[in-house]
Amino acid sequence: MPATLSYPGVYIEEIPSGVHTIIGVATSITAFVGRASRGPVDSDDKRSPVRIFSFAEYERLFGGLSADSPMSFAVFQYFLNGGSDALIVRVVHSDAQTAQTPVLPDPAVFSAANPGDWGNHVQLTVDHNIDPEIPDPSHALFNLKVEDLGARVTETFLNVSITAGDARFVSDVLFQSSNLLRGAVPFPNQRPDEKTFTLTGGKDGSAVGADEIATGANLRRDKKGLYALERADLFNLLCVPPFAPDKDVDKSTWDAAVTYAKERRAVVLVDPPGSWKGPSDVSASGAITGVVTRSENAALFFPRIKFANPLRQNRPEDFAPCGAVAGVVGRTDASRGVWKSAAGIEATLNGALGLSVNLSDPENGVINPLGVNALRNFANTGPVVWGSRTLKGADSLANEWKYLAVRRMALFLEESLYRGTQWVVFEPNDEPLWAQIRLNIGAFMQELFRQGAFQGKSPREAYFVKCDSETTTQANIDAGIVNIVVGFAPLKPAEFVVLQIQQMAGTPST
Repeated sequence: MPATLSYPGVYIEEIPSGVHTIIGVATSITAFVGRASRGPVDSDDKRSPVRIFSFAEYERLFGGLSADSPMSFAVFQYFLNGGSDALIVRVVHSDAQTAQTPVLPDPAVFSAANPGDWGNHVQLTVDHNIDPEIPDPSHALFNLKVEDLGARVTETFLNVSITAGDARFVSDVLFQSSNLLRGAVPFPNQRPDEKTFTLTGGKDGSAVGADEIATGANLRRDKKGLYALERADLFNLLCVPPFAPDKDVDKSTWDAAVTYAKERRAVVLVDPPGSWKGPSDVSASGAITGVVTRSENAALFFPRIKFANPLRQNRPEDFAPCGAVAGVVGRTDASRGVWKSAAGIEATLNGALGLSVNLSDPENGVINPLGVNALRNFANTGPVVWGSRTLKGADSLANEWKYLAVRRMALFLEESLYRGTQWVVFEPNDEPLWAQIRLNIGAFMQELFRQGAFQGKSPREAYFVKCDSETTTQANIDAGIVNIVVGFAPLKPAEFVVLQIQQMAGTPST
């Protein structure tokens, strides 16, 4: 009713419909954690992780392919195979160094924006040709030109000041606007002389390891390594490429990654060790659990994939499959939906020249019951993903999360409903609220049913939404709790196709 009824006549009032549309979250945002030749590092809480949408962006921000960076090849293969949305966390070893100015009284007056050898190619030019209309009685202003001679990128900053608190304070301007350079705080009380010089002392450092990515002291507290993803709103797939071309990810890192992914409702794509040369290595006692603890939020793919290496005259080399498989998953999600297994003859590995091991059908039959997904090479299709099980998908475990598509569908529903029901908090807890909840979640589930996301010929067979006095008792109401129960009938892949052929006896009558 309107707040005030003062005159005879007709009053118009708009009544809320009670509709709170639930939007499905993204399903294939892939996070990569590893070494890169340049770019924001994990400790940079203003810039890391970096969200990119093409490999061209990765080249611009992180330097492109690098022989010392398996992550760079994983990201390249991800976009090559249909991936479209990635988060990059660059991790560096403690011995990496940042290039600095070599000639000023304080060598750290200017430094590269982040560690690495790339900073040794940054050249600075200082001049005092400031805008004559800007008063500068204390000679605190100057112009700064920054050039990355390696990447051929130039940045120019005019009328910057050495005075802290000034609107054009050089260190603040560089921090906010430059991808190449940083200034000291406090800055020397003397503007630099007009000259050109090149930064020196940058160093890429050693290969990263478990201490830098997952198990080092205070990584989670400081949001570094894997835990820099705490600053990301959402990711669905997690890739931790090998630490170095000849250094596999260790079990402690995989286990930490799986544990964290489970907290974030994501799935880890686990790479096989380089020492696995065939099905007998996979099926050896303790081989799988020696790599990673079994979890419904992890999937292991075998073998490695052969790609041409542009850094070595396009000679074929074996690469960990996580990036390429993540791209196939993203491509399948976009064309068919998260409920479709990213496997089969459509799940081709673009750009792949072959596989490190060509599995036969009987060999595939050895690893599939163990919950290890095969990559196969068929004559008419080339290399494809030929398995879609989680690490809880071993036949002997008989787990309800056997199939990766079922698990990812459940994670999609959990995340979407979690975000889509935030409006419920602090609403009056009674039947009107419960009816609104059933309406909104039911509409979301109905739309998924129409898209073919569930089993069943009717909505009643496909899903249910229950929120009433049976799920939320008076004791719950008194405690401020509303209980919502959502069930769904998942689609499961036709993993085994059986054709029964019978020879007819006699001649059919006409």
